[in-house]
Amino acid sequence: MNQNLSKLLGQLRDIWGQLGTTQRLNVTAATLVLVGGLSALALWSSRVDYALLYGGLSDTEASKVIAALDDAKVPYKTGGGGGSILVPSDKVYAMRMQLAGRGIPSGDGVGFEIFDKANFGISDFVQRANYTRAIEGELARTISQIDEVQSARVMIVMPENRLLLDKDTFPTASVFVHVRGTSQLQSQSINSIRFLVANSVEGLKPNHVSVVDNLGNVLSENTDDDSLTGLTSTQLAARRNLEQYLAKKAQDMLDKVLGPGQAIVRVSADINYDTLTRSDEKYDPDGQVATMQTKQDQTTDTSTTANTTPVGITSNTEVSTNAGGGAPLNNSQNHTTTSTINYDVGKTTSNLVETAGGIKRLSASVSIAAIEQGTNGDQKVVPRTADQLDKLRSIVASAVGIDTSRGDTIALEELPFNNEFATEVTQELDQQQKQNFWWELARNATYPALAIAVFLVLLRLLNRTPVQDIPLGVPVGRLLANHNGNGNGNGNGHGPPSRIGDAFETPPGVVTVEVLNRLIKENPTNMTQAIRDWMNKGRSTEQN
Repeated sequence: MNQNLSKLLGQLRDIWGQLGTTQRLNVTAATLVLVGGLSALALWSSRVDYALLYGGLSDTEASKVIAALDDAKVPYKTGGGGGSILVPSDKVYAMRMQLAGRGIPSGDGVGFEIFDKANFGISDFVQRANYTRAIEGELARTISQIDEVQSARVMIVMPENRLLLDKDTFPTASVFVHVRGTSQLQSQSINSIRFLVANSVEGLKPNHVSVVDNLGNVLSENTDDDSLTGLTSTQLAARRNLEQYLAKKAQDMLDKVLGPGQAIVRVSADINYDTLTRSDEKYDPDGQVATMQTKQDQTTDTSTTANTTPVGITSNTEVSTNAGGGAPLNNSQNHTTTSTINYDVGKTTSNLVETAGGIKRLSASVSIAAIEQGTNGDQKVVPRTADQLDKLRSIVASAVGIDTSRGDTIALEELPFNNEFATEVTQELDQQQKQNFWWELARNATYPALAIAVFLVLLRLLNRTPVQDIPLGVPVGRLLANHNGNGNGNGNGHGPPSRIGDAFETPPGVVTVEVLNRLIKENPTNMTQAIRDWMNKGRSTEQN
């Protein structure tokens, strides 16, 4: 094995010695490129791919996660100022589950895990304080889940439990949010935070929740309907929303007709915020209606007897009147009918309730860009016809809802717009875009150009290199050396032939046909070179 290796090294040294300077440079460069590529491939394949485990952690939570990773002997990297922790990608999900089982990260503050441990003998005050702390911690963690919020803290003030209730005492809450970057929270996010906190605390109203950001801005507004400030802010917001809504309707229609940026629409709305209740009563004398009718019938019978007895004793003595006929009788009968009818005059009663928010008056202002013809130096304004302006005015009036009977007005004017600044900005953007395009194109073409240049240089060097035959194997001179086999040409020419590499060494000048055939089959290139050298040597001898 060592002998074969030494022979191979010897042949490589011989080959290297027969190479020219350019060929040596090419072989060296190819060897370095091959070794560098294999080394880079080995380093890249052995590189550990890291992935994000947790991001946006506070210093306290990051220290807990790092301590847990150290205990588990898991390699990690930190980034983002220490708030992001990266681990090998194949261990991300396993480590998340392990850390979640240990309650890491738990977030800032203390949540309801404060009640996981049983505390005997704790007072009622401490129990209520722990409950408040738990609610504050859970709310802070929930608010921190909003994309715009990096971290949050919640403070809740609960009134003490007393026997006598005080209507002026109510729960309040304050929320401190750390916003990502320098942007402010949107109104939707602020209202979401206020309603989230209010619905998590018994008796807390959204108006009693204050929101402050890390820049010192008070984000919450007093929207209490019972206060003047609340009413004013609500009314202004309603008016602003109505004006923007109506202006957008007209703006969209004009953009479709004239093109984007060719019209400006502004709407001013006068809104009635009074609540009016009106009651009307109307009487109709001709429209009498019988409400009650009473009818009473009465019949009276009366009987009287005529007195014919003379005045005296007889008249004062009871005498039977049945004897010999009686005195004449007088009978009378009275019949009375009474009818009573009550009439009411017709009356109409109407109640009208006008709620707040009705539109008293609208006014719209519309500016339309004038049509300009010509180049930058010779621009000429071409006014629109009156019919075209009337059509545009009718479009805006219909979109906004102009009512002339209510006193609404609309002003539509055609004016030339100042587009110099917009034109300059557009030109600068176009120029910058072109520069970026050519820069990206040049940067992307640099590496291919360098590769092509190197390839052309190497090709040129190869073309300039003289054609040389590189012998592979044992040169013929060694095989045809002296029979002593030392290969240096210093033999004495005596001795038996020796066998070297399946070929026979023969004395100089003595080559048998068998040996010649064997040499041609084993190494035709060397034999060709040897014949050429022999022929050239013969020619040089003849010339001499």
